[in-house]
Amino acid sequence: MERLLRDAAPHELFEAVRGVLARDHGAIGAELLMADYASARLQPVTARPFTADSVSAHTSSEGRAFGAQEPHVVSGPDGSTVHLPVSVRGDRLGVLSVRYPAGVQVGGLLGPLQDVADALAHEILVADRDTDFFLQARRARRLTLAAEMQWELLPGRSCSRPEYDLGAQLEPAYAIHGDSFDWSASADHLTLTVNNGMGEGIDAALLTSLAVSALRNARRAGLGLADQAALADQALYGQYQGRLHLAMLLLRFDLDTGEVEVIDAGSPRVWRLRGGTLEPFGLEAQLPLGMFEDTVYTCQRFRMLPGDRLFFLSDGVYDVLSPAGEPYSLHALARAVTNTRLLPPSQVPRALLEELPGFRGGVDATDDAMVVCLDWHGRPAAEGGGAGR
Repeated sequence: MERLLRDAAPHELFEAVRGVLARDHGAIGAELLMADYASARLQPVTARPFTADSVSAHTSSEGRAFGAQEPHVVSGPDGSTVHLPVSVRGDRLGVLSVRYPAGVQVGGLLGPLQDVADALAHEILVADRDTDFFLQARRARRLTLAAEMQWELLPGRSCSRPEYDLGAQLEPAYAIHGDSFDWSASADHLTLTVNNGMGEGIDAALLTSLAVSALRNARRAGLGLADQAALADQALYGQYQGRLHLAMLLLRFDLDTGEVEVIDAGSPRVWRLRGGTLEPFGLEAQLPLGMFEDTVYTCQRFRMLPGDRLFFLSDGVYDVLSPAGEPYSLHALARAVTNTRLLPPSQVPRALLEELPGFRGGVDATDDAMVVCLDWHGRPAAEGGGAGR
């Protein structure tokens, strides 16, 4: 199957998979569904050039496999359908649905079918470099140009490793401006950045693109966190002379110890859930990137403990007002966190953002909203470490 996928044209990957499932594995049908940009719908990619009718990513049978990230079997008098998550290292791309006739025992097929779904997921990521086919399939409607630029910057929407799980989401997904996030992991560290860009539309997207690119350039050159912030600050000031600036939070997690270096450059808010208690995580605020020339940034430090959950929220979340003028406060957030405490980080951002329209009383959002959720597991050798702040 992997050789077949490597040899197939990028836009024909799924057709190749469907042919093998029918010819060699007795399937009477198969369908690939991609998660849309809002992570709300699963959209079939078998109707060209775009998609057929979508299904819910939450309440459908396909959505059950997508949410739980486990195979889900639906059986009936006409046969069985196996829904399988299509994911790469925790990044949830969609669902592969395979149908079998009545009388086929599908229990023993789940492992091999999941291997097929995993192989397909990896090849889709590679294919995205050469075709728009799968990117088009994700779209429930047209993206704004600013949103197109922003989504191209993102590393994914979720990521999973033994030491941590990450999930993130932006709203409005099809018209975001300046909010963004980025992450990168090595053998020993996780670097995470979340930012809240100034302005609207293309101006905000260009500002964010320059900042993220500058940070990646510095990180890939092996610079420390403070130097990464300084280089991005200089790049923004050199371009905009202080007219535009960007609030950003930069974090570098030591995967062995849970020690974290952090720079709060006028950043999005941080909340920590530890032992059932949710509290704002106070950091020493420094100047946003690009506000003044040659700003010097310094790192703070704290420690993560296994079981900690961090939330990173842009002002589009915590500045939301109810119809009565009440801000989205700790009380409202605590209620939302309680409602999502059993969900994995990949599902938490979508669930939290879905609470905002109800809190606003149906009033349309006036700003981007971003939620990033991080669950810290740590490495076994680090579990005996002392508590941090």
